[in-house]
Amino acid sequence: MSAIAAVTGPSVWRGTEIVASKRWIRPMDPAISRGLIAAADTAREAGLDWSALTRARFQIPGLDEYCAAAREELENGSGMAKLTGLDFAGLDPRSHRHLWFGLGTHLGTILSQTNTGLLMKAIQDEGYDVATTQGGVTTDEAGKPFLSSHARTLTNGALRFHTDRCDVVGLFCVGQAAKGGVSKLCSTGAVHNEILKRRPDLLEVLYRPVPRTRFGEEKGGESSIYLLPVFGQREGRLTSHYSRTYIENAQQLPQAPRLTPLQVEALALLDQVAAELAFEMTLAAGEIQLLNNHVIYHARTAFENDAASGRVRSMLRLWFAMPNSRALPEDHAVLWGQVAGGAVRGGIAVAA
Repeated sequence: MSAIAAVTGPSVWRGTEIVASKRWIRPMDPAISRGLIAAADTAREAGLDWSALTRARFQIPGLDEYCAAAREELENGSGMAKLTGLDFAGLDPRSHRHLWFGLGTHLGTILSQTNTGLLMKAIQDEGYDVATTQGGVTTDEAGKPFLSSHARTLTNGALRFHTDRCDVVGLFCVGQAAKGGVSKLCSTGAVHNEILKRRPDLLEVLYRPVPRTRFGEEKGGESSIYLLPVFGQREGRLTSHYSRTYIENAQQLPQAPRLTPLQVEALALLDQVAAELAFEMTLAAGEIQLLNNHVIYHARTAFENDAASGRVRSMLRLWFAMPNSRALPEDHAVLWGQVAGGAVRGGIAVAA
């Protein structure tokens, strides 16, 4: 492998720098807010299911330009965008999904998040029993329960730094917890460069294939192992796909290659650096968070709800393939399917 250079550009930032920046905050014009609410209510009242909405059937003046600016920031800017200014108090709760899905059709192609074709996932505490039944669970070497990434999103526990299986992940905040549930975000490029600075030998390791499993994702693929580097570049643009859970689960399967001591050390350093360079933010009800998974790692702290006061954390999640996405290295096809820039890729295939 040739010498690895530091990556540059506006997506490379430290949390202490970006926390004071407004470039990724995208206020919504009140006219767009009113248009979204009216379109969502109209579709619902007409008996149209939210998942049947199309871009053509959800036209609001100014929305395309608003979404185009967000897409530009996601791909060629900081890698993230927070959409603010929606009149959430004026939105009928029965129209939450209609509004978010309709808006989503203007951002990109909405992808399936499960092998059953789930297009919008509620990220909230469903209880441990539901998480283990619906999300997937196995046991670790000590005989303790080991939850899949899908299962972990159904609990109120902390989520480690990771990326999702799509170009962009979007969260529409419906409600916040009484305590915790803080989003932690960091720049993949900044993490890459800090590892290069401290341990270039370990960065090189992270450009080599790492064994992972499809645990809890593809139907019938629970024992399927695939190899994918943590970092990759094509045409000078960085991408990273990282979820420690799938790497750990692969090590529970005898057919998976064993992680080397250097790989273990490299992954530990990545987690450490991500925590050091991240910043924290909390979405308010009605706000939307968009993250480019190629250049942003995200995590979440544990949270506590208070149903009596109505402070219950609930997010509606959409996965997107983006029309202006970057090209990916050829070896990433094992996970993404298509690697060409702008391709409809990612998500989880629906079982036949």
